[in-house]
Amino acid sequence: MKAGGGYSTLGHLYQKVLQVPGVKWKTKTPFASIRRIVQVSGYFFRIRPGLWALTEYRDKLPPEIMPGAKRPAREQTEFGHSYYQGLLLEIGNLRKLQTHVARQDKNKRYLDRILGDVASMKQVPPFGFPNAVRKASSVDVVWFNDRNMPHSFIEVEHSTDINNSLLKFLELQDFHSGFFIVADKARSREFQSKLLSPAFKDIKRRTTFFDYERTSKLHSQLFEFADRDWLVVGA
Repeated sequence: MKAGGGYSTLGHLYQKVLQVPGVKWKTKTPFASIRRIVQVSGYFFRIRPGLWALTEYRDKLPPEIMPGAKRPAREQTEFGHSYYQGLLLEIGNLRKLQTHVARQDKNKRYLDRILGDVASMKQVPPFGFPNAVRKASSVDVVWFNDRNMPHSFIEVEHSTDINNSLLKFLELQDFHSGFFIVADKARSREFQSKLLSPAFKDIKRRTTFFDYERTSKLHSQLFEFADRDWLVVGA
């Protein structure tokens, strides 16, 4: 973790720890051991779901990793939003899907990279009429299948109105795709309430709420079981 600046997602830690030369884990459950060490040893602290740092680096972390209380609220919100976009892009990549990040977010930071470099696609493929392609280009994260058709449209609602994302999904409902809202667990009831509106009846059964904890857990699991194809979103 020190080599990476003193911080890491749990998934990235799984990947790196088992590659350390000369280190042998005498256990059949190395990932469970890694989780236990990170969570209870006292050498690490949690920044946000899925993201951990060394305690000794608490005052050395860059602002995009751990924005302090003195940072503007808008900036702190932006850091959180791009972090979850990054997790979602990596989840899609690990599932062997093509991934795209909203055009307006390509240059935002995710850990030590920019989101545009995490996404596997630089632009949305022409999967439909131009207005649908333009709308898809503005969705926070889109996963595409191997035929360049949209698999899932995902909006991260860190602080903005969930209604706006649902309206966006309405415009994309003619494609055989899943719709996901990713937000803090505290917004689940708000999501359910808005989805009950008659305006969204056509997408109600296709739209799923994922909280941040569940999203970060899926990210970690996919690094743990990267060679297994049975792990799917929603399982």
